[in-house]
Amino acid sequence: MPSIPIHPPSGFTTNPKTSNPLPNLLQTPSGLALIELQGTIHVPTSTAEEMDVENAECKTDAPVGELVFPHYSSTNPTSDTTWMKRVHLYIGQSQRMTGEVKKLPRPIGVMRKKPGFEGGQEELEIVDIVRHKIVFLTRPEPIAEA
Repeated sequence: MPSIPIHPPSGFTTNPKTSNPLPNLLQTPSGLALIELQGTIHVPTSTAEEMDVENAECKTDAPVGELVFPHYSSTNPTSDTTWMKRVHLYIGQSQRMTGEVKKLPRPIGVMRKKPGFEGGQEELEIVDIVRHKIVFLTRPEPIAEA
């Protein structure tokens, strides 16, 4: 049976305040989270020159929105979960979705190919462990520009 070695990244700890590989707007106060929403997010289609043909990946970013946790304060104790009750996802400047953070029944590990891999056997490393999901059950609501 084939096997692939899995490594923790250097400096890996189980502390939820570890650095995150994603931009700040995709982080929750507890680290990475899954986003669950009802509907479809439409992103611009990529042109041929924006595509990295060798890796079949798009070279341009398509921002979806900004996550805001109105009840979160870094001065609150880590046991305080009031920040989980309300989350806003601002889509552009005219729409807002309201949701909440829920704990996953079982954590999900996020892995990637180990960087600097040169031939031979493939190796993986753990990027983070996802413990929460952000659930948006309603459609976006319009917001007025101030």
